[in-house]
Amino acid sequence: MWNQTRVFSVLGVAYPIVQGPLGGFSSQRLTAGVSNFGGLGGFGAHGMEPEAIRDVIAEIRSLTSKPFAMNLWISMEDEGARTSGEVEFQRAASAIAPHIERLGGPAPVFTPYRPIRFEDQARVVLDAKVPVFSFIYGIPPREILDEARRQKIVMMGTATTVDEAIALEHAGVDIVIASGFEAGGHRGSFLRSSEDSLTGTMSLVPQTVDAVSIPVVAAGGIADARGIAAAFALGAEGVQMGTVFLACEESGAHPVHREAICSGRATRTGLTRGFTGRLARGIRNELMDQMNRPGTEILPYPLQRSLMRNLAIPAQKAGNAELLALWAGQSANLARCADVHELLQALVDGAAARLNR
Repeated sequence: MWNQTRVFSVLGVAYPIVQGPLGGFSSQRLTAGVSNFGGLGGFGAHGMEPEAIRDVIAEIRSLTSKPFAMNLWISMEDEGARTSGEVEFQRAASAIAPHIERLGGPAPVFTPYRPIRFEDQARVVLDAKVPVFSFIYGIPPREILDEARRQKIVMMGTATTVDEAIALEHAGVDIVIASGFEAGGHRGSFLRSSEDSLTGTMSLVPQTVDAVSIPVVAAGGIADARGIAAAFALGAEGVQMGTVFLACEESGAHPVHREAICSGRATRTGLTRGFTGRLARGIRNELMDQMNRPGTEILPYPLQRSLMRNLAIPAQKAGNAELLALWAGQSANLARCADVHELLQALVDGAAARLNR
């Protein structure tokens, strides 16, 4: 049967379908819904304080007894984040201040940067003995990997190049997620710059499969059963899907964001550093085009991410999709607004029809 792969066995799930962690748009309800169906639900906790992560894990466990993943970013800040001050903040804020004023929102106010340590977040994840620990933007320190192994926590690392996949295997990771540049949001390059790691899924997956011995999960541009069948034909033993789950009713995305994906207008996506300070893919709109103009001041991650929230809140309130960061992959127009059970049933039935022939 198509679903009985090493990913199926290692994760202890019924179907090797992994829900992308969705960053700030995760929800406990979506994570549990995917896991209860038989896939692997995921929750992106990279911007959360350790205590909040502990609460999220407890709530997910109250909603499901099945395996789920907690996702963290290894690299939590970019160069300059700790030295950037009010002068830089005001220059960057000038790009969005007219939009905020027009929407009736309060002007951005500078506050000193207060970092969140990956090690503190990881401590909570390990102490909670979550079933699966997934991560992007690097490889955790050896002591964290060793403890996860002792706790029998499955580790999944994300690679955007073949060299990154090899590095993850050498570190002892159980599963590698090969993420092509078609993927929405942040992909997590760590050996070279994001701009120098833009390999497509069709090229990245088979090369990764040939380069490593651990199971490979394909990610990037997979939005329906045809994409699942194609990924398996390339040698993947599972798929990770993000945008299609972002469009589900159970996701933490704002209705304006979900509507932008499901409206049929997500025909053009683009890459930008303007929304967070790190390169990421979303639906092309007025805000992305503005932030991509030469000369626009962009703060280091996560300062730019925090700044842009000053615009996101009034833009959401006004229902203005042109002034929001609308994360989505290149196959966004294949997504269908549905509840998570309906989506997964269609994916499983479609994959079986194609792969069990």
